[in-house]
Amino acid sequence: MGAEARLKELGVELPPAPVPAASYVTYVQVGNLAFLSGHIPVRADGTRITGKAGGSLTVDQGYDAARLVALNLLATLKANLGTLDRVRRVVRVLGMVNSTATFTEHSKVINGCSDLLAQVFGEAGRHVRSAVGMASLPFDVAVEIEAVVEVA
Repeated sequence: MGAEARLKELGVELPPAPVPAASYVTYVQVGNLAFLSGHIPVRADGTRITGKAGGSLTVDQGYDAARLVALNLLATLKANLGTLDRVRRVVRVLGMVNSTATFTEHSKVINGCSDLLAQVFGEAGRHVRSAVGMASLPFDVAVEIEAVVEVA
């Protein structure tokens, strides 16, 4: 089953592809690798999930924010590739969590992104990853995630 069919099976609808908030692009393809810039948790209505894990956000709320970022990453991929079925493999994910100095469950937060990518792409969605804490993120968003994807 392809990624597009899996999305339908999961009942997942992609938001509009995000637009850059500053002087950069969201997608660059070099050969068969697509590099996606840091995406943030923006809902379809334009509102953002904000706050710090370990402070105003629970791990579960952070997980939901990271899942929303995965949807935005997928929207960017689809906008640039035409179909998610062109994704051969998610290679790497870097997840940055806006967190308090004592928060230590960054991996559980970024699982929100990783779990969705694995659901959509199967084994090809499993990737190498780093999950790190940050003192702050743009717009006080809960997470920012970038990715490298192999495409056909």
